[in-house]
Amino acid sequence: MTDNSLRFARIAGDLKLRPAQVAAVAGLLDGGATVPFIARYRKEATGELDEVAIAAIRDSLARLAELDERREAVLQSLRERGLLTEELEARINAAETLSALEDIYLPYRPKRRTRAQTARERGLSPLAAAILSQEPGFSPEKEAEAYVKPGEEGLGDVEEVLAGARDIVAEAVNEDAGAREEMRELFDEAGAAVSHVIEGKEEEGAKFADYFDSSEPLARIPSHRMLALLRGEKEGVLSLSLRPPAEEAKELLRERFADGDTPAADQVRQACDSAYTRLLGPAMEVEARARAFDKASDEAIAVFASNLRELLMAAPLGRKAVLALDPGIRTGCKVVALDPQGKLLEDCVVQLARSDAERRDAAETLLDMVRRHGVEAVAVGNGTYGRETEAFVRSIGLPPGVVVVSVSESGASIYSAGEVAREEFPDKDVTVRGAVSIGRRLMDPLAELVKLDPKTIGVGQYQHDVDQGKLRNALDDTVLSCVNAVGVEVNTASRQLLERVSGLGPSLAAGIVKYRDEHGPFRSRAALMDVPRMGPKAFEQSAGFLRISGGENPLDASAVHPERYALVETMAADLGCSVSQLLAEPARAKSLDLSRYVSGDVGLPTLRDIVAELAKPGRDPRKAFEAFSFADGVREISDLSPGMKLPGVVTNVTAFGAFVDVGVHQDGLVHVSQLADRFIEDPKTVVKPGDRVTVRVLAVDRARGRISLSMRREGGKPSGGGGRR
Repeated sequence: MTDNSLRFARIAGDLKLRPAQVAAVAGLLDGGATVPFIARYRKEATGELDEVAIAAIRDSLARLAELDERREAVLQSLRERGLLTEELEARINAAETLSALEDIYLPYRPKRRTRAQTARERGLSPLAAAILSQEPGFSPEKEAEAYVKPGEEGLGDVEEVLAGARDIVAEAVNEDAGAREEMRELFDEAGAAVSHVIEGKEEEGAKFADYFDSSEPLARIPSHRMLALLRGEKEGVLSLSLRPPAEEAKELLRERFADGDTPAADQVRQACDSAYTRLLGPAMEVEARARAFDKASDEAIAVFASNLRELLMAAPLGRKAVLALDPGIRTGCKVVALDPQGKLLEDCVVQLARSDAERRDAAETLLDMVRRHGVEAVAVGNGTYGRETEAFVRSIGLPPGVVVVSVSESGASIYSAGEVAREEFPDKDVTVRGAVSIGRRLMDPLAELVKLDPKTIGVGQYQHDVDQGKLRNALDDTVLSCVNAVGVEVNTASRQLLERVSGLGPSLAAGIVKYRDEHGPFRSRAALMDVPRMGPKAFEQSAGFLRISGGENPLDASAVHPERYALVETMAADLGCSVSQLLAEPARAKSLDLSRYVSGDVGLPTLRDIVAELAKPGRDPRKAFEAFSFADGVREISDLSPGMKLPGVVTNVTAFGAFVDVGVHQDGLVHVSQLADRFIEDPKTVVKPGDRVTVRVLAVDRARGRISLSMRREGGKPSGGGGRR
C-alpha cells in the first residue's frame, strides 16, 4: 500500500474516523508537531480530535510503515532470486496485515532442509501432486509402485514412497495461505490456555497454585491471568499450551483439502493430520502466544498508564513552605525545610525511637524549624516507621493551620541515589535527598515524579512482563500529556520538567535553564527565541505550554498561544479595553460574537478555548488539595481485625481490583467483586489511584502479609465478576 489516500482510508475505517482527519494528523506529525500541540492548538484541522485519537493515528501510521518496510524486503528478496511474478507481486502489495504478508511469502522463504524437500529430491513431486489432485479412479498405492527402489533409503517399499509424498502434501497444506488464516481464526476462537504444574515444582511455585491445573478460553482470559501463566512458564513452574482441540483443528484441514471417500483423499487426510501435528499446529501456537501476549501486554500497559496519569495529576499542595521527614529507626528521621519554591533551606536528623529525652529534643527541633521557616505543612514518608513518625509529629503541638500529610515514598530512594539528585545536591547524602523528594512530592507531585523513570513508581500490573518498548512509549506519552495539560512555569521549572514540554527535549531544556541562570528570569515568551537552538518550530510547539507569571505580556501566563495574541488584542479593542482589563474582567468576553473572528485557520473551537482561557488564565486542571489522615491507633497489620471500617487511599488499580493503603505498611486488596454492590467489569470505572475511600476489613493473613478489604455495604450481595487473582 503506497497510496496515502488508501492508507488514510484504512486507518479511518479502523478507528471510525474520517479520512480527512487522519490525513490532517499525518500531515501535522510529518511537519514535526507533537500530540499535545495538535490536540490543543490545531482543533480545526483535525475536527477536534483528542490526544487519544491522535496517538492512535500516529501508532497506526507507524504500524503501516513497518508493514511496508517488510513488504519491500520481501519483494526485494524475491526479485534477487528470480521468483517474483506479476501475480505474486500483486498479492504481496494487496496484503493488509503482517501475518497475511508472511503467509504469502512462506512458500518462497529460504528454509532449512525439510522432509518434503528430501522427498522432492527423490522425485516424488509428481506423485504428491497426483495425490493432492484426487482424480477419480486414481490409486496412490498402485502409482507408488513405480517409485519403489529396493535398497534405497526412503523408497524401499510402497509405504515409504507414500510417506514421502505425504510429506510434500503436508508442506503444501502448511503453506496454504487460506488454510493458515482459517487455522489462525480457530486458534483465536477455540484456543484454550491449558496449564499444569511441572512435577516437583509444587512448593517452589506455590504462588502459581491457581494455575497448577487450569483451562480458560483464550478469547476471554483476562490480561493479568495470561501474564501470570506466561510468568509461571518462564520460571519453570508451569507447562502451558494455547491450542484448540486437536481433532477440531485437524478436521478443519481435512474438510479443506480432502475430497470424498477415495484412497487418494485418505492419503490427503493423513497428510493434513501430519501437517497440523508437525508444522501448522506449532507455528499457529507460536503466533497465538504472541497475540495473547500482545493483547495482555496492551491491557496491562493501559492499566499502568491510567494509574500513572492519576498519580501525576494528583492535587498539589502548591507553593508553601514545607517540613519533610524521611522516617528511620536506627539512623533517625531525616528532616528538611523547603521554601515555597522547593529550595532546601536546612536539614538535620532527629531521633524518635531511642529515648524520651531524644523525643523531647526532636519535638523542640521540629517546632523551632516550623517557626523559623514559616512552615505550612509537614510531609512524612509512608515507609518503615512512617505511621509512628506521623503520630509523633501530630502530638508535638504544631501551630494551628499546619497540616500533616503522609506522602508516598515510592521511587524516592531511586531518585535520591540517581544522577538528577546528585546534580541538585552534590554535597548531600541520599537520605537528605530522599527527604527533599518527599517534601517536593507533596508540593507538586507532577514536577517531582517526572524526575523518575515512570516504571519505578510502581503502579502497574506485571509491568516487568509486558512489552518494554510499548510500555516505555505509553508512559512517556502519559507524562508528556500530563505536563502539557498543566503547563510549566518556565522561570522555576527543573530541567527534567522542561524536557517533557511539547517541542523541547533534553538539549533545549538544558539550554533554557542555562540561559535563565546566566540572564535571569524570562520576561516574555518571545525572549525564549534568544535561547540557543530555539528555532521557530520548537517555539511554536512549546510556547503555549510554557508560563511566565508577572511578565511583560499578561497572556504569557496563560495557555493562549502567541500566534493568537493579535486576535485577543483585537477582541479587547472591540470591547474598548486593554488585554489586561479583559483578563481582570473576563465577563466582558461573554458579549463577543465569536463568529466575527472566524478566519481561514481559526474556527469556533479555538475561539471558545481562548475565551475559556481568558476567564481563568493558566488554570490548573488538577483538583484542589485536601489533607488526609489514617485511623488513629492503626499502624501495623497486627492492629487489623475483620469488620473494622477504615479510611484509606487507593494506591494501585488492576484488572482484578484495587489496592488500598490503610496505614499499616501493607496495602490491602479490594477484589473487583468487593468494589461495589453492583457488577463491576472494569475497576477503573469505580476507583482511581489517589482516591480517598472507606473500606471494611474482611480478612487478615498476617503470615503472608495479605489484607482483604471491601467497599460494599455490610450484608450487600456480591457483585460477581473478576475471577482468580
